[in-house]
Amino acid sequence: MEYIVYIIQSELDNSFYIGYSMNIEQRLLYHNSGKSRYTSRKIPWKIVYTETYLTRSEAMKRER
Repeated sequence: MEYIVYIIQSELDNSFYIGYSMNIEQRLLYHNSGKSRYTSRKIPWKIVYTETYLTRSEAMKRER
């Protein structure tokens, strides 16, 4: 299994959000659906950067 650290950018105000996921497409849909408390106010989002890691621990360290 791979973990993807991602940076998304709001098309509303150009702010950024960093996270990690095993399914980046599904995660972007989650952010753009308004289900995330933080990102719901700045919809729509687009992916601007990704990195892949083999373990959740590595991904979490990079996210921080």
